[in-house]
Amino acid sequence: MISLYIMHDFNYRHKYLYAEDVRLVDLAKKAGTPAYVYSRKSFYDHFSKLDKAFRKKPHLICYSLKANSSLSILRLLAGWGAGADIVSGGELYRALCAGIRPEKIVYAGVGKTEDEIAYAIRKGILLFNVESLPELSLINEVALSLGKAPRVCIRINPDIEPHTHSYLVTGKKETKFGISIPLAREIFSDRIKWPGVHIAGIHCHIGSQIIEISAYQKALKKIIPFIKKDLEPRGISIEFLNIGGGMGIVYNKETPATPQNFSRKILPLMKGLNAKLILEPGRFIAGNSGILLTRVIYIKESWGKKFVVVDSGMNDLIRPSLYNAHHEIRPLISKKGKRERVDVVGPICESGDFLAKARLIEELKAGDIIAVMSAGAYGFTMSSNYNSRPRVPEVLVNGSSFKIVRKRETYKDLIRGEL
Repeated sequence: MISLYIMHDFNYRHKYLYAEDVRLVDLAKKAGTPAYVYSRKSFYDHFSKLDKAFRKKPHLICYSLKANSSLSILRLLAGWGAGADIVSGGELYRALCAGIRPEKIVYAGVGKTEDEIAYAIRKGILLFNVESLPELSLINEVALSLGKAPRVCIRINPDIEPHTHSYLVTGKKETKFGISIPLAREIFSDRIKWPGVHIAGIHCHIGSQIIEISAYQKALKKIIPFIKKDLEPRGISIEFLNIGGGMGIVYNKETPATPQNFSRKILPLMKGLNAKLILEPGRFIAGNSGILLTRVIYIKESWGKKFVVVDSGMNDLIRPSLYNAHHEIRPLISKKGKRERVDVVGPICESGDFLAKARLIEELKAGDIIAVMSAGAYGFTMSSNYNSRPRVPEVLVNGSSFKIVRKRETYKDLIRGEL
């Protein structure tokens, strides 16, 4: 299904829900439930559309691993020319294992440790996105001790309201992220204080699941004048301008910008700027490219309310509980029958364990399997073993075939490493 706002390959044929050309009821028989299912074609469509939208400007798409760090997905993206946006040493290790070239990796995050910094410098990553003065000083010290001179971008916090969930805001002055423009001005002016690093650019990431392009425009209208009026007149050149990620997707009734509209509004603001553009999409590429399959265990009625109890819980997909996020619920076999209002809940011993509340969906019975849509981003990567539940498998669909690319954990996996 490809429309102005939605791009994915999970569609009904007659009464059966398919992933590309694979009937999901057949996939579920082999993979079991719960299980994450990804569409290779959807991942490629999202990546390629964004890449093509910015083709007129030298750019690098650094996919954000925190959205979905499956090695199989990362290998695909590496093959398509993507770099990586990482926020930990573990994500750097994953990116390298998947074949993403270190010179295409950028490292963000407010809490980089000395060991992580040294690891990234030794591997020769493209650059660090610096979040604070103490971090800049530590990178400088580690670099001098290693005899290296890594590039860094100064992450600017433009104090912009991106109009998204409060937990997803990163560009307001109240958040822990980034550096103010006045402090950034001082850093560029006094850059000789950090001889171990090469201050090569500016980074700005204002949040996630952003629907309004105007938020990006407001941020750039603060950053571009800073570059052109404060830095360039003093002979300070910017090699990289990293505008982050955060482009929104459709979960319910959102109408986010298409990649073409996004680039059409953003690129004119960079006219006359020779810096290479870096983008850090995660959710935009992964979100609608994956679903979570879960089986109905019981139908429970209590105090005039109906609960659909499924075998997947908040440990598998925490977004509804954490963000009150909306994910469409679709049966794998649609009978187009009676619809009823229910809570779809999991087995976790928490009242906050739900996938949907007061949702009007097709009537279900025990044994039915449903798809929780738009679960490709911040699904498996945020999953846990809470309640000592093994994490679920990941399955990658490619045309008419599919492969389990991460095995379901066993009870033995739960205690591995314990003494």
